[in-house]
Order: sequence, then C-alpha cells, then structure tokens
Amino acid sequence: MPTSASRILLASATGGDVVAVEIAPDGSELSRQTIAGAQVPDWVRQQEAEHSPRWIIRSASEIYRRLLAADVTLTRAHDLLLCHAILRDTDVIARPLAPSTAWLPRPPEVEEPGLFDFSPDASDDPAAVLLEQYQQQCRALDSDTTARLRLLCAAESAGGLIAEEMRAAGLPWDADEHDRILVETLGVRPAGGGMPAKMAEFAAAVRFHLGDAQLHLESHTKLLRALHRVGVNVSSTSQWELSEISHPVIAPLLGYKKLARLSSANGWAWLAEWIHDGRFRPIYIPGGVVTGRWASAGGGALQLPRLLRPAVRADARWRLIIADVAQLEPRMLAAMAADAAMARAAQGRDLYEGVVASGAVATREEAKYAVLGAMYGATTGDSGRLVPRLRTVYPRAMRLVDDAARTGENGGVVSTRLGRSSPRPDDEGAPARSESADDASREQDARRARQRARDRGRFTRNFVVQGTAAEWSLIWLAEIRHRLRLLPSARHPAAASGPFSRAAHLAFFLHDEVIVHVPEEHADAAAAAIREAAAVATRRLFGDFPIDVPLDLQITQTAEK
Repeated sequence: MPTSASRILLASATGGDVVAVEIAPDGSELSRQTIAGAQVPDWVRQQEAEHSPRWIIRSASEIYRRLLAADVTLTRAHDLLLCHAILRDTDVIARPLAPSTAWLPRPPEVEEPGLFDFSPDASDDPAAVLLEQYQQQCRALDSDTTARLRLLCAAESAGGLIAEEMRAAGLPWDADEHDRILVETLGVRPAGGGMPAKMAEFAAAVRFHLGDAQLHLESHTKLLRALHRVGVNVSSTSQWELSEISHPVIAPLLGYKKLARLSSANGWAWLAEWIHDGRFRPIYIPGGVVTGRWASAGGGALQLPRLLRPAVRADARWRLIIADVAQLEPRMLAAMAADAAMARAAQGRDLYEGVVASGAVATREEAKYAVLGAMYGATTGDSGRLVPRLRTVYPRAMRLVDDAARTGENGGVVSTRLGRSSPRPDDEGAPARSESADDASREQDARRARQRARDRGRFTRNFVVQGTAAEWSLIWLAEIRHRLRLLPSARHPAAASGPFSRAAHLAFFLHDEVIVHVPEEHADAAAAAIREAAAVATRRLFGDFPIDVPLDLQITQTAEK
C-alpha cells in the first residue's frame, strides 16, 4: 500500500472484511487489498501513523464509528455521502451530480452496531461503486471556479468525522445534578410513577379554573374546548397566544406546559436513556438541514434547555471551554455583501449597538428587530416598520438579501458563500385549473401562487445568510479539531471519553457555540486555539474584508452561565 501521503478508499466487503484501495492523484486505482475485519483497526492505525492518508469513505457514520470504538482516529477524510448531497444540488457548477437513491443517507443507528459489521453496498464490488462516485465528484470539482466548493466539501467531510468523535467522547454530564434540578423544578418524582408534585399542583389549578376535575391536559382538543367554555377564546394553546389573555387559568396553564415540556423532553426517562458513564452521547447529523446546519436524530442535543446546563460538568482535573459567537448571521451578511458600513457597526462591539450608533434606529431592541426582520423577510409589526431604515444605511447588505428573496419568488435558486444551493421549488402542490374555471377560482389560485412565491422568497432570503453562517461554523470546527490534536496528552485521563481520554476534544456543538473538554494544564492553550480557529475561518471565507467575529469564551468547570 502507500509509501507516502496519499488517498485510500475503504469499502465494506462480505463477512465484515474491508477492501482498501490506494488511489492516484488523478483518481485512478493504483492497488487494492482485502483486510480481515479483526485486523482493520490495527491496519488503519498503522497507515495513519506512517502516511496520514486522506480516507475516502462512504460515510463517517457507517465506518468511523467502528474505528473509534477500537480507539482509532482518522486525521482527514472525504465523505462521499455528504459531498454527494452538496454536488448534487449545487447551482454553481455546470454539471452537478445526478440524483441517485444509492447516495441517500441511511437512517441513523441509535444502537451501536457490531465492530466492523458493515452494511454491504448493492454491488459485488462495493469498492468499484465508491471509486466511481469519488471520480465523479473529483470531475465535478476539477475547475478553477470550484475552489470554494472544494473548501465546502472538505469542511463538510471534517464535520462528519467531528460528529462521530463528539459522540464517542461524549459531553461530560453529572446525572446527580440533573436529578437535583428535576426535583427542584418539577417536584419529587412519585415512587410508583405519575406526575411530579409541582406539575400536579399546576394541573390541579388548571382543572379547578376550568371546572373539570378529570380534564386530560395533554389532549389539545379537549383543553381548547374547556378554555372556550370559560371564555378563553384562543385558536391554540401556544405560549404567545395564551400570554395575551387575562384569565386566572393562564398562569397555572403556562406553568404546567413549561414543566410538562421539561418532563417529557429531558426528564427522568431521558436521563435514564441518554446519560451513561457520566456522558451524554447524542446522534448528530451533519448537513441535516438544507442550509447546512446540523440536526440531531437522538437525544435532542440541539434543544437542550438552559436550565440543565449546570449538569454539564468537566471531569476532575479537566475543564470546559465554552465559546460562542454573538450575532453570527448578521456578521456573515455584512461580509458576504462587502458592506463596509455594516462591518463598522460590528467592529469591536455588539453589532446591534453599532446599528444604533449609525443612526438607523433608536434602541438596541429596534436594531435587533430590524436586522432579524431583514434576514427573515418580516413585513409586519416592528420588524416590518424598521427594515426600510436599514436600506439607506446598509444598502449593500440589504441588496444582497433583497436580491435573494426576489430570486426565490421568481422560482430561482440561491447559493451560499461556498456554493451550497437552495432546493429547487416544488410546484407539485399547485392546483390545476381548466380554462373553464370561474373567475373566483382563478383569483384564488393566483392568491395561492403569490403566497407561495412570497414564502419561498423569505426562505431564499434567509438561506444565503444562515447557510454561510453554517459554513463559517464548519470551518471553525475543523480548525479547532486540527489545533487540539497538536496539544500534548493529558497528565490525568478523562474517565469515559474513549479514544479522547488523554486528549483535548470537542464535546458539543450548537450552530454558533462549541464546548471543548480539555485537561486543566492545557486550558489556556486550547482557548487560544479556539480563538485562532475563528480568525482562520473568517479569513478562509472572506479574505481580508474587515469583519469582526468575536468570541464570548470562558474556561469553567460547568456549562452554567
């Protein structure tokens, strides 16, 4: 196999064996060998140590998980599944990849599969299938105009590795602290099951005010009927609608709903299912949202309530580094549009305060409404009233999102900074009308078409900004990972972090926030690495354009803020 840094394709074979193919720079096959499943970890570890190749894999979720279980880590990879999704949908190259059911993601596995129990591809020669796909992707990226798209594919592939590494390492979690928070918030958990005490108090108050001692509060229909009977004429039980009503039932109902959400989403059942050996190991899905943002298929990692953050606790002699970016999306908008005025508003300070200083609006709250309204297409309320003021002060930024909205309304496709493109419009739901349809029917169809166009315009307006922010975060993650790998080993191992027990590692990621678990002796160096990674991500996306992307960073024992 390789004698220098190269590319190696790993493909599953029958019986848990793996086919390894050495690939030349032009994408052609140089040599191949079959490695028995039991020998794969040691073989991959040796290749990493001697050659540090770029591994060509179908999906990190299918292969890397098994390697991590054997304490083997990969330095770099090309994830065919993640890159196929980008190159299939992008609008920035002349010949995107053809859609194929063979390259759709498989359902994520909640249960850990057996080591190297790979799912075989639908072919007698799975390596040939993967190699053909890799060659197609190389051809699609073989152009001077695709440098940004190549960066996106590299970052997306790194994200695939990071997602599996974070699951293997886990987020340090204090189950006793979690239980204490639940008891304090919900009340004591009944020994025989049933509703915790404080939830039960709220429930009893709601039933009293609604005059129905047996009312099933989890039935939306029955609860609405009961509310209507006492004069609370709402169309839903959402917090924003209920909070507008003055009635004795509202306060206990809102209190009950808040506690019920906590009990259902992150209560004792969640604690028993997801916290083991002092670690929370959710299932991340890189690129799970069309904008490139991550999703989660298990554990609700992206919806953890702030109330539970004190349960996120570093191991003894380790620390957590929590870093997040304030107003990431508006900063991305300013840089994408090369809007110097908006960049000055973000220079060295809270961007919304900078908008106030520009004279566009009077207060920080108005600035926030205006900027978010511009990015999300608000046309009513305070946002709709304030957005037009931004067009005078920040014309380039506003033109970028306005143009994106107009493209979407006209049925077009927009792309992020690096080339991820929005889905094409789906007109299958549009009703067909014959020429003989009456005027009222035709007008109704026209109104529906206009509404669909406006909805799509709001989507494409935000797509370019949210998608570019997701790209910045991906590069930030990859750069953090690279720098953490250069730090020395820990003097004292973390208890249950798998292959990362002696290495600083990423433990959590949420859009614009990361949590790193780091040996206390390397905390300052890791913090510097995180800051440097943010600066590099900004330069990679925007070159020398002067946009500030400052971090709020703290070194702490718990994630409580």
